[in-house]
Amino acid sequence: METTPETLSLFMRFGVALGIGLLIGLQREYNAFREAEDEDTDLFAGIRTFALLGLLGCGAALVADRMATPLVFVAVLVVMGVLISVAYYLSGREGSIGLTTEVAALLTVLVGALCYWDQLALAAALAVLITVLLAMKLHTQSLVRNITSEDVYATLKFAVISLIILPVLPRTGYGPPPFDVLVPYKVWLMVVFISGISFLGYLLIKIVGTERGVGLTGLLGGLASSTAVTLTFAQRSRDAQSLAKPFALAILLAWSVMFIRVLVEVAALNRPLLRIVWIPLTAALAACLGYCAYLYFAPHDKSSGGDDNFTNPFELKSALAFGLLYAVILVIAHAAQLYFGNTGVYLSSIASGLADVDAITLTMAELSQAGGELDPNVAAKAIVLAAVSNTIVKGGIVLGTGSPQLRRVLLPGMVVTLATAIAVAFLV
Repeated sequence: METTPETLSLFMRFGVALGIGLLIGLQREYNAFREAEDEDTDLFAGIRTFALLGLLGCGAALVADRMATPLVFVAVLVVMGVLISVAYYLSGREGSIGLTTEVAALLTVLVGALCYWDQLALAAALAVLITVLLAMKLHTQSLVRNITSEDVYATLKFAVISLIILPVLPRTGYGPPPFDVLVPYKVWLMVVFISGISFLGYLLIKIVGTERGVGLTGLLGGLASSTAVTLTFAQRSRDAQSLAKPFALAILLAWSVMFIRVLVEVAALNRPLLRIVWIPLTAALAACLGYCAYLYFAPHDKSSGGDDNFTNPFELKSALAFGLLYAVILVIAHAAQLYFGNTGVYLSSIASGLADVDAITLTMAELSQAGGELDPNVAAKAIVLAAVSNTIVKGGIVLGTGSPQLRRVLLPGMVVTLATAIAVAFLV
């Protein structure tokens, strides 16, 4: 019998469906075994059953296609629904009212059908997503235990500004130059963008916790606010002077995340600009991480980590303040470029970086887009200057509020990072 390309494709689709069922079933059986600590625990569906469910979905779609009627596939779903209902009723009688495994079983059938319909990429992505969601039970429970009413309100506020307000805002600018760059949709989009980054960082802190070490706290805290991390550990260093190196490591890791955030923001808005600005920023990042490695391997007193409480970074007042700051910087930078050329752009970037590096980064990325009035090379140097001035401010916080030991440990890393960024941006 000759093997045709169609036959090979069919075998591949059934193979993917089988693999998806095995993946989801493995997670379900492992989870049940870990919770019950008993190999003989009865399961609604384990590895073999989920593998068969994936094949069932793919096979049902095949039969429905060959018979030219969707009723076959609908009948399979109905039968599965009945079986799942019976299984849920029986487990409920025994005191278990969870529906997670049953829903996962139905989804496995549907994903198996997607495999037959040659939606392999979508099916694989859904399989991974389902498995991740199933495996995140402990993390989500930890998150729920740690959230507060303020966290819930903050989440609702973020949903309002991103899903309700943003879509209805005008997408054209108003007024004469330099005010023509003020587009309400774009200004509010920056509010949503920066709030989303900080909100994600805060959620990671809530899920992982700060008990795993000061360094991890600095790394995750840098997603929310590297300035807040700097101030927190600088103040704590006065009461725990023996932890100068771990605190310096946490602060420098937060600064490293700031450089990564800038690269992500530029990549999201202006890919051509990224090809220019990534060189000095990556060089500064490498220098900062290199000094972090030195601090990590250098001998110091062990610490079990901090218990700092990071407040939720998303507040509507703060978001509106950022939107206003972004709009003001956008107009100032555009006016400086119109009336004073590149020198005005550099000066406005340095001044803006003293307060916030995100706003000026987004502004430069917006003004230097294709067809814009700002040269990408000038925008790249302006972003580097903003990052440098922001780093100098955070260094000033350490020098002003940190312990002498922390200042002595941190200062070389700050100097190396700043010197690398400036040298690569303006001399290389």
